[in-house]
Order: sequence, then structure tokens, then C-alpha cells
Amino acid sequence: MNKKKLQSEQTKKKVADAARALFVQKGYKATSIEEIVKATGCSAGNIYYHFKSKEGLFLHLIEEWNKEWEETWLTKEPLYSSIADKLYGMAEHLALDQLNHPFTKAVDEFFNNAEKASDVEERINEMIKGYLTFNEQLLRKGVERGELDITDIPGHALLLDSLLFGLNQHTRKMGTEQALAAYRLAIDVFLHGIVRQAR
Repeated sequence: MNKKKLQSEQTKKKVADAARALFVQKGYKATSIEEIVKATGCSAGNIYYHFKSKEGLFLHLIEEWNKEWEETWLTKEPLYSSIADKLYGMAEHLALDQLNHPFTKAVDEFFNNAEKASDVEERINEMIKGYLTFNEQLLRKGVERGELDITDIPGHALLLDSLLFGLNQHTRKMGTEQALAAYRLAIDVFLHGIVRQAR
């Protein structure tokens, strides 16, 4: 990497780190570009050059969080032998991350803010596609190993994502144990259903 590119990457990281701290402390709406300028000593033009907008900067931070979550999960995943165990483990990892992450509140505020530019909506849609692809890969692995009996993998990936997204919303005010129990129950239902099986 040449010197100019390295400096550019360092500036981008400096802005992202300072902005994350402000968003965590003040929330999404209450944090202005001017405050980020003040915290970093970078010009507004420099911030817009790297991130296009405040929304673009915030999406960058969400994408970093997603990457961090996935990297941590991928180091844990080999500890679970079956796909069912992986699903329980993934749900627990997701629950604990969302309950304990300082960025969660600002992310909720961002997604609940109705006004978003079309390019931001596109990036959000790409992010959601990434979640679905992640689920599909896990479920496909289960089918290939003969552990899951499903034919509509994309449909089940969508259901799993919807289930986990809904739980994310509903467990916010719960204690850790209650939230983890809700996630475990959700995976129970996803894997086994609720209809009594004929004997």
C-alpha cells in the first residue's frame, strides 16, 4: 500500500472510531457531522469523501460490526458438531452480542428512522441479503450432511432470519437468561415445530 493510500485508510479509521464513540454516547440523531469534525480534527469534506454522508458513515460502522460478529462466530462454529448445535450456538452468540454491544441502541435508532436515501436503502438491502446467504449456507450444509430434511433452503433461511430479527426486538428489555431462553425456544420451534407427532 503506498503512503497516500495508507494515510487515507488511517484517516478513515480515525473518523470511524471517533464517530462510533459519539454514536454510542449520544445516539444516531443527536450526533452531527460537526461534532465528528471536532472530535477528529478532519474536515467535513474529508468525512464526506470517505463516507458520502452521515448515513454512509453509520452503515460503514454497522458493516464493521457485522464483520466482527461473523469473525467471532467462525472461530466458535467448529466447537459445535451438528447443524442443530450450530443453530443453537449461533442464536446464543447473536443474543449475547446484541444484548451486550454498546452500539445496539444507536443501530435501533438508525433503522427506526424512516428517512433514508435510496443508496442507503440499497446498502441495507445488500446487508440483509448477506444475512440470508449466511443462513442459507448453514442450512445447506445441514441438508448435505443429511441432518436437515428441507427442500426450500431460501425460504427456511428467510424464516430463520425473521425469527432472529423479531427476537432481537422482543428481548431488548429482558435479562440475559430470559433472552437466551427465548432464543433457545425459537431454535427448538424452528427445528422441531409445535405440532404433536403421531405415535
